[in-house]
Amino acid sequence: MNKWLKSSETILFKIEERVARITLNRPDKRNALSDTMLGELEQALLEADDRRDVSVIVLDGAGRDFCAGYDLAGAYAGVAPEDMPYDPALYRSQRSGFDDDCWALERTLEQRMRIFDLHKPVIAKIHGNCLAGGTDLAFLCDLVLAAEDARIGFPATRANGTPPTQFWLAHAGPQWAKRLMFTGDCVSGLDAARLGLVMEAVPADRLEHEVAELARRIALTDVDLLAAHKRVINLGMELMHVRTLQRLTAELDARAHLASGPRRTQFKADMASGGLKEALKNRDEPYGESVVRLKARGSSAGEG
Repeated sequence: MNKWLKSSETILFKIEERVARITLNRPDKRNALSDTMLGELEQALLEADDRRDVSVIVLDGAGRDFCAGYDLAGAYAGVAPEDMPYDPALYRSQRSGFDDDCWALERTLEQRMRIFDLHKPVIAKIHGNCLAGGTDLAFLCDLVLAAEDARIGFPATRANGTPPTQFWLAHAGPQWAKRLMFTGDCVSGLDAARLGLVMEAVPADRLEHEVAELARRIALTDVDLLAAHKRVINLGMELMHVRTLQRLTAELDARAHLASGPRRTQFKADMASGGLKEALKNRDEPYGESVVRLKARGSSAGEG
């Protein structure tokens, strides 16, 4: 009997040889993050952290993608009052103003930060698309491995807001964080490794083997030592104000949602008239080729 993890609609959970595998399981939606999925993911993380038969956690996605982002269709479409099991007038709504939006983003941030706060190490296994909310999850993990042909980015910075979990700066440094935020462009898994956004990139057909072998080796270390290693390094990051930045970025994302510039206004209008596909097409098409291809091809992005 699971202590934390109850019946799940969107998450798969299994334990094998001291490795807990938590899988985002909305492949028909490219594992887009819904409120339900985020809540069930939090339960799965707590379950794995609590289990004595688990030393390390692997987070991955079912189907073609790790996670294509937040469920924009649900977020922008809203829910009809008659479909709600409660009176919505009694509760906050992200559409009610700045403070309500900020409050909602902070609550969601608390769920995502579980990954950072767990005592046990978490490995993200990225394949296919890892976009927007997918990066919010992946970059909170302790180690990130990606397929070389994975697609990683936050295209929503073009019209929808700023990342509500800001670990781009910590991993890639200020110039590349700004470069990717300013344009919403993506990078391949291979180039993400060169930038430091992911630890390592491998051919797609080797990704599962590499992740499984890394998890196996980590699981050989006593769980108490793993916790000590993770927590001292994370505390060091907190002393560098990384955690304070998360609190501020949630608030700034709420402020960005108030923007009334032409691109954000057009995106909302396109969602209302033509739906998500039309809104994304009109948002992204003017940017043309949206994948950054590093010209420096040495062992790091700064080498010729």
